[in-house]
Amino acid sequence: MAPTLAVTRQQALAWRLGRQHLLSGAGDVVEVVRTLGAVSVFGSDPDLSVRRRLADPGTPGEVGRALADGRLMRTFSFRGSVQVMDPATAGDYLALRSAGRQWALKSWVEHYRLPADEWPALRELVRDVVAAGPVPPQAVADAVTSGRWEHLAKEFAEPNITLLKPFAWQGDVALAPSAEGELLLQSPAVAPAWQGVPPLEEAGPRAVLAYLDAYGPTTPELLEQWLGGGLSAGRSRLKRWWASVEDRLVEVDVDGERRWLPADRADELLAVAPSDAVVLLPGKDDWVVGPGTKDTWIVPASHRTDMTRGANPVVVGGVVAGTWRLSGSALESTCDPAGLPEEATRLGSLLGRDLSLRTP
Repeated sequence: MAPTLAVTRQQALAWRLGRQHLLSGAGDVVEVVRTLGAVSVFGSDPDLSVRRRLADPGTPGEVGRALADGRLMRTFSFRGSVQVMDPATAGDYLALRSAGRQWALKSWVEHYRLPADEWPALRELVRDVVAAGPVPPQAVADAVTSGRWEHLAKEFAEPNITLLKPFAWQGDVALAPSAEGELLLQSPAVAPAWQGVPPLEEAGPRAVLAYLDAYGPTTPELLEQWLGGGLSAGRSRLKRWWASVEDRLVEVDVDGERRWLPADRADELLAVAPSDAVVLLPGKDDWVVGPGTKDTWIVPASHRTDMTRGANPVVVGGVVAGTWRLSGSALESTCDPAGLPEEATRLGSLLGRDLSLRTP
């Protein structure tokens, strides 16, 4: 491992702000989503999360347009929820999520009356149905209304989201865009950059390095909450994958705390200056959920409850300093840092509306 580097926490956070495109924007939505790994749909505003990170944010709905033309995809992944992902890298995360083989667990087999050795054939049927997609889950129900899986027709028709998720994790289905909010299924292969779901032992080390590259300097414990808590990858696997890439990492002393970063980012980290940038982000943004609300670098204890509940954070120098909300045409903030008026103007531009600012 490379020699230890020493930086301040303010430098480390400034590097991460830049790496996540919050100081100078990225060139396109795919670059943003690829960097972050996955962007939450429920309890958040993926369009605002992504467009706040673009050099040219365009107009509202940019993420929806990227989903419609296949530059991005939407599927079940982190925390059992729906995420927007880059088709080129989504397979790595899905490989980790499917590592637990939920469909082979005794409780699953007994509940769905679906022996594990029948799972591959059912997957093939589902892939055939959604190949003509977008289709509603009822189309899968119709395909199993007779034969050995007839008892599952009701589960697909309802639909039972728990049953659908493992098909998404194994790359058999993805969620199609729907203007009406209807649940529609399609093949992930409609996205030109889709790479499929790779072997687990190839995906794991790549996912570890990707996390370090976007959320570093970090620790194995914070990695575990992202890939373990988020994807159920398993602690022993994560330790093995960390060890497999350790020679590509550099240890960093951050105000006396040991953290790690990809070695090829070391010069960038040493060169960065602290930043007091003010950033308004939607609730459940990756800036907070990537390291997790227990990481007091990002979320002081006094703000943890608000962040866990999905409040919109006011981030100052990388640290949550308060919350904000919209009340009609007013932006109400619980804190008043220097630089907030300019960021409020930026937020109004992103939302396509004029906002007045109210502070304590």
